Amino acid sequence: MEYILPFQRLVEKFASLRGVGRKTAVRYAFAVLDMSEEEAKDFSDAILSAKRDIHTCSICGNLTDEPICAVCSDEKRDGGIICVVEDARAVIAFEKTREYNGLYHVLGGVISPAKGITPDKIRIGELLDRISNGGVREVIIATNPNVDGETTALYISKLVSAKGVKVTRLAYGVPVGADIEYADEVTLTRAISGRREI
Repeated sequence: MEYILPFQRLVEKFASLRGVGRKTAVRYAFAVLDMSEEEAKDFSDAILSAKRDIHTCSICGNLTDEPICAVCSDEKRDGGIICVVEDARAVIAFEKTREYNGLYHVLGGVISPAKGITPDKIRIGELLDRISNGGVREVIIATNPNVDGETTALYISKLVSAKGVKVTRLAYGVPVGADIEYADEVTLTRAISGRREI
């Protein structure tokens, strides 16, 4: 079915979002049409504000609206443990468990030769710099349990181990091929407590 152009454009914008299918995009577009003009303006302002005000933490790469994120600026966190994750969604997932009290390092992706993503295109150098500054006892590698995640984990573990720092990998209760961001809190809690050295 062909929609009128402004509606079609709205549907296409929603459909371009990761994880949003065509039917969901149409529902979202109708939801926008059901909004008052003021609600629609608030909605668009929220999108623009998020895009303008949210950036990465200068230390760990997590999302923040301040120069340093809330985790890095929390003096109660254990600075001797760094959990390495692919993106900020994993940080949110771990924080929901309320079990992890260390710091994070967001890579901003994983090594993927097939996609042309080499180690220098993600934040591995920044991780090594943090370790070189001293005080880090353990690095927990929490990349997703798929081919690219495992490749990245092995690459990082060799570099970190060479610096004399203990490296552990999550003990996954997460099925191979699944993403950490979709795991429930109990599974993630068990994964943290059951981590192993690699």
